[in-house]
Amino acid sequence: MPNARDRQLDGLRAVAVTMVLYAHFFAADGSHWGHLGVRLFFVLSGFLITRLLLDARRADRYKPSTALKSFYARRALRIFPPYFAMLGFIWIVNLEGARSNVPWHALYLSNFWYALRGEWDPWILCHTWSLSIEEQFYIIWPLVILLAPRHLIERICITVIACSLAYRFFWPVTGTPSLMRDLLPFASMDALVSGSLLAAYRARTSVWPQWMRLSWMPFAAAFFILLGLKSTPMMRTLEWATWIGMEVIPLVPLTMLVGSCSAGFGGYLGRSIESPPLTALGRISYGVYLFHPIMLSLVVKAQPWIPVDVAQQGPGRFVVAGAATVMLAVISWSVFEKRLNQLKRHFPYVVPRDHGAATSFAHGSNPVELIHRRSDHASVNHAHANRGDAFQASDLQ
Repeated sequence: MPNARDRQLDGLRAVAVTMVLYAHFFAADGSHWGHLGVRLFFVLSGFLITRLLLDARRADRYKPSTALKSFYARRALRIFPPYFAMLGFIWIVNLEGARSNVPWHALYLSNFWYALRGEWDPWILCHTWSLSIEEQFYIIWPLVILLAPRHLIERICITVIACSLAYRFFWPVTGTPSLMRDLLPFASMDALVSGSLLAAYRARTSVWPQWMRLSWMPFAAAFFILLGLKSTPMMRTLEWATWIGMEVIPLVPLTMLVGSCSAGFGGYLGRSIESPPLTALGRISYGVYLFHPIMLSLVVKAQPWIPVDVAQQGPGRFVVAGAATVMLAVISWSVFEKRLNQLKRHFPYVVPRDHGAATSFAHGSNPVELIHRRSDHASVNHAHANRGDAFQASDLQ
């Protein structure tokens, strides 16, 4: 079972996917909470895969080629089966007329499809833009973490974040309306690599930088102010600047939230975020995110047989479509995804000394107990000695 810290990360996934469902099923005003939930997912993903790869890298028997092949194999087992099952269903029934567009999404080029077209058509697959960006990130980023000199990883992260922010701020200056502002990979590297920077930083110390401790509350307050201004009529350039502010300003609070949950909140907040309902929802959050537009389409088509209004955004749609989505995700996880996840034992990140160790390592047993480790900093062993299920939890995303 995941330890307290990783249960809290599962709880955080539940919060993120609930924000997405709220925006797509309930809110009637183009709520920004859904996009904030996606940004939280990005920070989580960057943190977890970087932490995972850095753990493998510190092993005495570490080989980059083995770790890289195992990473890609394990990601494929986790991500591909439900994703292509979803695409297959849409193609077979031609749901919302999306059949002709499926090849773009099958190649994880959804973000480019929508960016080049400049419109969200077909809407049934518009959520796959974020999945495409994550997959593009998964292809490149492990090469950086596993092959770059360890002492340069944090600097590389800072450079990538700076380039991503520069890309974002370029668009309000041009005033050119385009979905490329948000959908090309560089637009989301700030969030993904903020999580990676957190993992690299936490590998050597658990102390937050003072500027983050002092700034997260002002940043959070500024986000809520911009959120309140979102519906105010304004010039195109100012509108985009406001949007980008709502994207960038929450990065520090979101990163600190992920880092705090990874360390483990105490007290009432900690018990709440690792409560069984939240952690259970977090474990199936990938399926919930993946299937929720399909369930929305089917529920709306079934409106004549449903006694509450699901044709419009609101509580009826949120309850009915949300419950149907969660039920489908539970079935997918229990019958399909969980069994495929068990195959990951065949792909350990580090070649163990014996078969028994391979099985334990692949399932997330404490790597400190399985193999001798080398560390780049004196605090690394202390920081990782308690992580019983880092590998397992990282692979649940």
